[in-house]
Amino acid sequence: MKKILIIEDDKDIVEMIKYNLEKERYSSVVSFNGKQGISLAKKNNPDIILLDLMLPDIDGFDVCKLLKNNELTDRIPIIMLTAKSREADKVAGLELGADDYLTKPFSPRELIARIKAVLRRTSVPKLSKEVVHGVLRLDSIKHKVYVKNNEIVLTYTEFKILEFMMQRPGIVISRNKLLDNIFGYDSQIYDRTIDAHIKSIRKKLKSARDYIETVRGAGYRFKEA
Repeated sequence: MKKILIIEDDKDIVEMIKYNLEKERYSSVVSFNGKQGISLAKKNNPDIILLDLMLPDIDGFDVCKLLKNNELTDRIPIIMLTAKSREADKVAGLELGADDYLTKPFSPRELIARIKAVLRRTSVPKLSKEVVHGVLRLDSIKHKVYVKNNEIVLTYTEFKILEFMMQRPGIVISRNKLLDNIFGYDSQIYDRTIDAHIKSIRKKLKSARDYIETVRGAGYRFKEA
C-alpha cells in the first residue's frame, strides 16, 4: 500500500484528501505544520508528499527546499497544493524540486490523477545501467549522477530529464517532447516547467552545465562528447 504524507493546515481539506485517498486504497500520514511535516517525512519515508504552501510556521517553499536538501528525503516526490495561481509561484516551486503543482480549489479526481501519474513516473524501472559523456556520468540503476566522480544530487524529475537527454546526444528535443516523455500525461503543464527544471539541473551540474545547450525557438540539446 502506497503511503502519502499530507502537509496541510486546513482540516477540511485534509479530511477531503484523506477520504479520497482511502477510496483509492492509499494510506496517509498528516501534519498540520511544516516542521512536523519534515520530521514525519524522515520518519515515515512516504511514497509521495502533498505539500501546502501556506503553513502556519514555515512556508511550503522552505519545507520543499529542506526536504530536497536532506539525503533522507530528497528522492520523495512532492506535489504542491496552493491557492497561489501566479506563474512565478509555480515556477519557484518547480525550481526547488517539486514534481507537480495543483492550484486550489481542485477536484478529488484531479488530485488522484496527479498522484497516480507522479507515482507511475517514480516507479518506472531503470533499464539502462550507465550513460557517460565526458566528465558527466549517469547511473540509471542507482539513480545517481556524477561530475568528475563527485555525486550531484538531482530530484527525480531532474534526473529523468537529464537521463532522457543524455540518451539522445546531439538531438534537439522540444519542450513538448520533454513534457510528454517526463510527465507523461495531460496536466496543463506549460513550457516554463521544463525551463525551470533545466535551469536547476544546470546550476547543480556546475562545471558540466554547458553539456545542456539551448536551441532558440526549438528546445534543448545535449552536447555530443
